[in-house]
Amino acid sequence: MRRLERATGKLATETSARMESELPWYAAMSAEDRSWVNLVAQAGIAAFVQWFRDPEGAQAITADVFGTAPRELVRAVSLRQTVDLVRTTIAVAEEHVEELAGPEDSAWLREGLLLYSREIAFAAAEVYARAAEARGAWDARLESLVLDALLRDDVDDDVVSRGAALGWANVTGVCVVTGHAPTGDPETIAEAVKRSARHHRMDALTGVQAQRLVVVLGHVTDAERAARGIVSQFATGPVVVGSLVPTLSDASRSSRESLAGFRAAVAWPDAPRPVLASDLLPERALDGDAEAIGRLVDDVYLPLVAEDATLVETLAAYLERTGSLEGTARELFVHPNTVRYRLRRVADVTGLTPTSPRDAWSLRLALSLGRLADEAPSP
Repeated sequence: MRRLERATGKLATETSARMESELPWYAAMSAEDRSWVNLVAQAGIAAFVQWFRDPEGAQAITADVFGTAPRELVRAVSLRQTVDLVRTTIAVAEEHVEELAGPEDSAWLREGLLLYSREIAFAAAEVYARAAEARGAWDARLESLVLDALLRDDVDDDVVSRGAALGWANVTGVCVVTGHAPTGDPETIAEAVKRSARHHRMDALTGVQAQRLVVVLGHVTDAERAARGIVSQFATGPVVVGSLVPTLSDASRSSRESLAGFRAAVAWPDAPRPVLASDLLPERALDGDAEAIGRLVDDVYLPLVAEDATLVETLAAYLERTGSLEGTARELFVHPNTVRYRLRRVADVTGLTPTSPRDAWSLRLALSLGRLADEAPSP
């Protein structure tokens, strides 16, 4: 015991030198963090001496060893690095077993080191488990605040900083997905969604609100494909995808579209799953979504009017005659090929094909909304 006590400083110095030469992460640390790590190593060796003297009466290893360092060290040193630290310290001590205990007692001391290393490993796991639980609870609160702000369209600097605290500072390519939540514990649902997102190399923020599951996906290049990667995590029913936006601070737009589409999706029972919110513009417009109404007018009706008034006339006649080229041609006193040509131009201008039933429905509604906008009194 006396030899152990006298060798404490020497063992700590050798441990520090060994970590400097063998552990790259230690050499890359700041001087302050290295000093704290050294204190942990010294405390570990001193605690071993105390434990070896009286294994039953020694204080808890967690308090003896890890209580010497600030909480911030848990963030600076990972659990894996802590295992490296313990392994290095024990290895240095084992190299001096013969010198410290002599031939007769070396087996006894080595067995003590093995038992102590087991205890210190469990103590380290406990420290990191508690830190992870605290961090997880804090992250869950932050995540809830960020998601709530996005849904309320109330994104400010506080929301951006909270997103940065959750690791979203440099996340690009963001979209919001909304659908029915499956039954079960919200935390379990959220973890399943995040696990699925990680599998597809995406980040995710999730929230269960009543019967609705809202997911913010990051590192997305294609919103619809990204939603397909997690669609299995939603309950039956529509799953609506908002538009792809650059960053989390822009996600309110994607959130508005996704929620509006989710409310209106009941009007299109045969919608694909998932469905883009932009594909639900007619249903959203009927539901009173001003953004959808504006897009149908600005992106469909007005470009047609600006391109050629005859396109609007031809499209309206074609839609009124349930897609009859000959009937439209007779009504307009033109050749059917002229009607075909004009309908192709409509598709080129709007991106919607008049001969497609779904697109024809969008075009018909856009024409009606555009006419109403034309007749509306000026503010």
